[in-house]
Amino acid sequence: MKRKYFAYPYIVWMILFIVVPMIFIFYYAFNVNGTWTFRKCWETLTDVQKWRVLLVSVEIALGTTAICLLLGYPIAYILSNMKKSVAGFISALFFVPMWMNFVLRTYAWSAIIEYAIPDLFNMTRSMTATSTGRTIAVLLVLVYDFLPFMVLPLYNTLSKLDKSLLEASRDLGANGKTTFFRVVLPLSIPGIVSGITMVFVPAITAFTVPALIGNGNYSLYGNVIDDAFKINPEYSIGSTLSIILLVFVLISTLIMNHFDTDKEGGSIL
Repeated sequence: MKRKYFAYPYIVWMILFIVVPMIFIFYYAFNVNGTWTFRKCWETLTDVQKWRVLLVSVEIALGTTAICLLLGYPIAYILSNMKKSVAGFISALFFVPMWMNFVLRTYAWSAIIEYAIPDLFNMTRSMTATSTGRTIAVLLVLVYDFLPFMVLPLYNTLSKLDKSLLEASRDLGANGKTTFFRVVLPLSIPGIVSGITMVFVPAITAFTVPALIGNGNYSLYGNVIDDAFKINPEYSIGSTLSIILLVFVLISTLIMNHFDTDKEGGSIL
């Protein structure tokens, strides 16, 4: 049997769950009640409020990515300097919370934010009682959910660094700080790019976390799309918003891939 036959199930899966849904999205974007029209699509494209929500979603996604990078890089760097057995065990712990259902974890965080945190800090009201509090709460939970996706690509890249380069840097008189910024950091860029891609893309499309943590009072772009299909069914609007998000994600991914030189940063996943 030729090896290409093993790809057929994957091709069928792609057709059923990627190509066919995309066809329906484009169909409903330009077909309203059986009539082909660009009117609804144009109204959505010119809706300033929708673009404002997208901008807020981008800001939240960028904030989540930045915090994950600031927290994840030191963790990955420390793990890369440990023994393989110890580092592997600790790395596995990052996956343990992911064994639990995503919605259940979000509900757990909702209870923590609503009750545990106010009790701990003697707060007179819930953390999500204000708009700023809801933003912080959503950001906190998103960082918790996506931090492993930043740590593991970084660890994968840093653990593969040629130790002789670090020794050569020290032999040439460079101190630890210089070695890190001139040798380690540039060589870890593929892992950084992979981590950013794997955090930013799902963060910008998140809708479960804002819906549950914000108690229905906080919406990101994913929630607007969800409402367009479920709450106030407008398939043309929802499909158009989905296409806008798809284009934005594709552009972001292409930009990230441009800097990912060896394409190996996220191979551990």
